[in-house]
Amino acid sequence: MQVTETLNSGLKREIKVVVPASDMEAKLMKRLSDAKDKVRINGFRPGKVPVQHLRKMYGKSFMAEVVNEILSNSARDILSDRGEKAAMQPEVKMTEDEKEAEKILAGNADFEFELAYEVIPAIEIKDYSGIKVTRQVYDVPSEEIEEQVKKIAESARSYEPKEGKAAEGDRLTIDFLGKLDGVAFDGGAGSDQFLVLGSKQFIPGFEEQLVGVKAGDEKTVTVTFPEDYTAAHLAGKEATFDVTVKEVAKPGELEVNDETAQNLGLESIDRLREIVKGQIESQFGTLTRQKVKRELLDQLDESYKFEAPSKLVEAEFNNIWNQVTSDLKGAGRSFEDEETTEDEARDEYRRLAERRVRLGLVLAEIGEKAGVQITDEEMQRALFEFVRRYPADQQQGIFEFYRSNPAALTNLRAPLFEEKVVDHLLTQISVTDQKVSKEELLADDEDETETKKKPAKKAASKKADKAEKAEGAEATEAAEPKKKAAPKKKAAAKDDAAE
Repeated sequence: MQVTETLNSGLKREIKVVVPASDMEAKLMKRLSDAKDKVRINGFRPGKVPVQHLRKMYGKSFMAEVVNEILSNSARDILSDRGEKAAMQPEVKMTEDEKEAEKILAGNADFEFELAYEVIPAIEIKDYSGIKVTRQVYDVPSEEIEEQVKKIAESARSYEPKEGKAAEGDRLTIDFLGKLDGVAFDGGAGSDQFLVLGSKQFIPGFEEQLVGVKAGDEKTVTVTFPEDYTAAHLAGKEATFDVTVKEVAKPGELEVNDETAQNLGLESIDRLREIVKGQIESQFGTLTRQKVKRELLDQLDESYKFEAPSKLVEAEFNNIWNQVTSDLKGAGRSFEDEETTEDEARDEYRRLAERRVRLGLVLAEIGEKAGVQITDEEMQRALFEFVRRYPADQQQGIFEFYRSNPAALTNLRAPLFEEKVVDHLLTQISVTDQKVSKEELLADDEDETETKKKPAKKAASKKADKAEKAEGAEATEAAEPKKKAAPKKKAAAKDDAAE
């Protein structure tokens, strides 16, 4: 095999490979010889089939196997001999001339092909012990825990039917039908829906118009959807809802005790407080983790400036761009609506893609040198968590797909590996804990939430690391007042903060 480098420019490499016809012939003859004792051909005793007869019958198919074997092994062997790592699977270029291909399969011509690939640049890991980050920590006060416990207890509050007019705090049971210009719209109807007046469960103006109704009343409520409403066909539109009041009920006394907890399926109110405390601390802990990780990655980004493989950058950009355009389409919005242009957005997201690739390569090198490993148990747990996001009737099929598809499992392994490398780095650098208020902890996050309304600005403001996906937080569900749309207030701010 003759290997000749034909291109060495930056990270790009092209290699010409020539396998002489004599070498191809030798490989073919070995296959024919191995097959001689295995094939059964009428008219010949086992093991007595002449090799030339076998060649006449199976020569081309065996030579095709030789070609495939060379293609499968050559890239790996050549890269190993050259001490290089390819960023992606090398592209193979072969002759498209049918006559030439026939000559190769017949053993009458050298087998020539080219490999084109990009190498992963050599990354010299710098001393990171001097990196300093501040970890903001919010100690959740008992008052906040108690406030949340009371909100949960609200779900167990009892209501008793009452005569007379509904007042704030009363619970209505209603049917409703939403209309635009007198025509009912999809998702705007509901029956036997509970609505506690004053809960701000519906969009502004809806609940206020029902104060004073009685059981049996029919009322038309007129509201205007917010300009930034999630369902684009309803945003800024005036709509009416034909409401039938089926029951008015007054609230019982709110009690926070063991009986309340038992009604929620827990053994005691103290157990409820423990669960609430754990959930709140976990939520703020996740935000603390995101911030300290972002600060760490920002400093690594400043320390490592090198050319990233263009194929990896392009693949990462396509992932981001497909998500961004899908989110905009689902929300019925355009780049102009987001106060930018498509070209500006492309430039910004391409810079984000390049940053992600560079940081991903740096973290991979750090993790490899530190001996970071992902255990089978960790992979299994990650797979279970991933599968649980899907409907129950799809989970088994998705689980089996990932179990039998190593390439797909790589997509689950990558973020796990990255988080473990970050954990490792946090033990090696200087981390200073700083106690902050909830407002201080949320401040930057809220700023980013506001900035994310402009896709072209999103990449720069968020400075997302490689594990994060470029996600839009716009909801696209059909209008429904009780749950996801019609009179309900827009929940995008909550989605943005969670992201």
